[in-house]
Formats: sequence, structure tokens, C-alpha cells
Amino acid sequence: MSPAKILLMEDDPILGYALKEYLELKQFRVVWEPDGVGGVQQFQKEPFNLCIIDIMMPQKDGFSVAKEIKSIDSAVPFLFLTARYQKVDKLKAFKLGADDFIVKPVDEEELIARINAILRRGGASKSHRSIHFSMGGFKFYPHDQLLIREGRKIDLTGKESQLLKMLCEHKGQLLTRDVALNEIWGETGYFTRRTMDVHMARLRSYLKEDPSVTIKNVHGKGFRLEILQEE
Repeated sequence: MSPAKILLMEDDPILGYALKEYLELKQFRVVWEPDGVGGVQQFQKEPFNLCIIDIMMPQKDGFSVAKEIKSIDSAVPFLFLTARYQKVDKLKAFKLGADDFIVKPVDEEELIARINAILRRGGASKSHRSIHFSMGGFKFYPHDQLLIREGRKIDLTGKESQLLKMLCEHKGQLLTRDVALNEIWGETGYFTRRTMDVHMARLRSYLKEDPSVTIKNVHGKGFRLEILQEE
């Protein structure tokens, strides 16, 4: 199996070089671009398994880069690097569908652990693009982050898609909060709990078009996807 290919966008020459060398030492293939414009151009040339994006970059900031990359390939996972920690930045990152958010200075071992976790989550869907779930009148395609009912398409964010996939895999069973939080966000803190609630509310709003499909709250424990009828 060939090593995963990573697109690294980091404008600090010292950090960019150090991260590239360390990632390659860990058997990843790495293309390093020092600015967002070059990063997007490189992504248009060849496929990548993961993008690491610095938020503060010249010419084009990381958030703009992520939007452009997602418009090219909505399924590619990405994580943000930032020199500052602000709640609004983290919220914006996850709203864009980020798989992770790391504050500098970067701990290399933690970075590798988070990269491997993201790649494990994405591996199955990337190798089985035709896999889908049926929920009443809905068809859900995890790899494409797409929900379809009667010809109407609903584009999901990365986190919405991961949550719905876990619910489908546990259909009729309890999906605990902690399991979902650890699998998708890698932590169970207050902020991520509230973020997950926002994503869950959005999923409910999409699914309410079919009353046979509901996401039930299990008080104090988690959630359960219930389907009254299959089509």
C-alpha cells in the first residue's frame, strides 16, 4: 500500500521545512507550499489524501483555501494549523468541515496521531465510493457527503456526514455522545459537545422531510437513529 500523500500549506519557512522533514521521516509523501495560492494550484494538479492548512498565510488565508479545495473535492480531509487560539476561529474551521484544529507550537507526535486518526476514518469511504445507506425515502452517500430524497440533493459538511454515517452504522441502537465525540473530534470537552449538538440539529432539520426517519435523544447518554419504514 502506497504511503499517504499530504499537501502542507505553511508560510513559516522554518516550521514548513521541519514539518515536511518530520512527516517524510514518518513515511508520508509531502508537498509543501508556502502560500495559499500555490497550495490551491498544487491541489488542482494532483490528488492528495490530506491537506494541512495554516490559517494565516499571505495572498490567501487558510479559510479561503479550504473553501476552494472543498469545491474541487468535497471529500478530502483537512486540518488547520494556527498560531492563535480563538473560539471564533475554531468554530469557523469546523463549520467549513475541518477534521481537526491544531494550535502552534505543533507537537509532532500529536500531529502524527491526529493525521493517522483522520486517515483511518476516511479510508473506508475512499475505497468504497459506491457505499450508501437507505433511510426511508433518503439515500445517504458518505463519501460524497450527499443526502438525496426524491431527486433533491442536500450537501453535508464533513462533520455532518461523519455523524450521520455513525448513526446509520448504529441504526436502532444507542450511539453514545462520548463515542461520537472521540471518533469525530478526538475530545469530549464542553465546546465540542455544543458543536456536535449544532451538527445534530442540522441533521434533524434535513431529515424532517421524511417523518419515518428520526434521530432520538437518549437522555444523558446519546442518540439513536430510528426508521419506521424502509423504501
